[in-house]
Amino acid sequence: VKSFLENDYPNLEVVVVNDGSADYTMEVLRKRYRLIESSRGVDEQLPTHQVKMTYCSVEEPHLIVVDKHNGGKADALNAGINYARGSLFCAVDADSIIEVDALRKLVRKYLDRKEKIVALGGIVRIANGCSIKDGKVERVSLPSSMLATFQVVEYIRAFLCGRVGWNKLNILLIISGAFGLFERKTVINAGGYKTDTVGEDMELVVRLHKYMRKRKKSYKAYFLPDPVCWTEVPESRRVLRTQRRRWQRGLAETMYEHRRMVGNPRYGAIGLIGMPYFLFFELLGPVIETTGYFVVALSFVFGLISAGVFMLFVMLSLVIGMLLSVFSLLMEEFTIKRYQRKRDVLKLFIFALLENFGYRQLNSWWRLLGLKDYIRKQGSWGSMERKGL
Repeated sequence: VKSFLENDYPNLEVVVVNDGSADYTMEVLRKRYRLIESSRGVDEQLPTHQVKMTYCSVEEPHLIVVDKHNGGKADALNAGINYARGSLFCAVDADSIIEVDALRKLVRKYLDRKEKIVALGGIVRIANGCSIKDGKVERVSLPSSMLATFQVVEYIRAFLCGRVGWNKLNILLIISGAFGLFERKTVINAGGYKTDTVGEDMELVVRLHKYMRKRKKSYKAYFLPDPVCWTEVPESRRVLRTQRRRWQRGLAETMYEHRRMVGNPRYGAIGLIGMPYFLFFELLGPVIETTGYFVVALSFVFGLISAGVFMLFVMLSLVIGMLLSVFSLLMEEFTIKRYQRKRDVLKLFIFALLENFGYRQLNSWWRLLGLKDYIRKQGSWGSMERKGL
């Protein structure tokens, strides 16, 4: 909350939603910011669980706290949208902090647009291992945890190699739930966040594409690599497994919900390129990859392929993964340069190679389990153990 209040964006309003927390969140907020009950009205345009009370701060006039019954993340976001007053809103996770100039950079892009922008996303970076004081990252460094370091490589690749490319074709289907800027009115008209999915962030962006396409409106959903949000990632295998299973289940729910968009020319490049890509490479990718490993291995064992063909498959599988990661890190190093220490840069390149020997395969297995959870209608949101930022 402190980091949000110190953001340099003018006329900023910070809406904190306490979604029925079972800890001392409200008590801490009440004491720290001297909260008092507020009679602030709200146009309840999006349905949510009952709000118990709203508070304003004696010390911080731009802070509003909404205390409500538990309804899940999407429900809490909808409540925040209802109580927000601005034409734009920025959704940020509770375990994340944004840099002081991040909002200004996003809004500048929104204002400089040649056509309507309905959603904007910045880059999400990993805060584990960084020095943080008063809600600000003072020194950027890598985590000591191997799992967290693998995720640093993973995040850099996902944002710099993936989402930058989708901008050109206007087929950006994901804006991270940890950090995204949206037009409030458009989101409300589209129905807000869907509360019966665990992939509410992607589902909303896909639905915004559908909403705008059906109305034949010119628009953009855009990613910027410069505005930065720092977030905490899991350092235990158990929590990371739960997270990845949930992500894959959310992807499956979104793809099924909007299945009629896949291959549909009515939705332009979104239907012909974006949705098929996510179907075959993201949703079915772990199935294809894992099946490939087993088929090639069994073919080699039973003498159906030679040792040379087997080794060629293994080498291609590893080298392609390595090249993607190394290319992403080169983009990071030659353009943004967040990691200044040479040992950190060297460590990143080493982990970019090592992730292909176990971590990538483990990730594919977890994603397979996520698909199983979706098919069997199993699984819950899960909890994340946090050390705190």
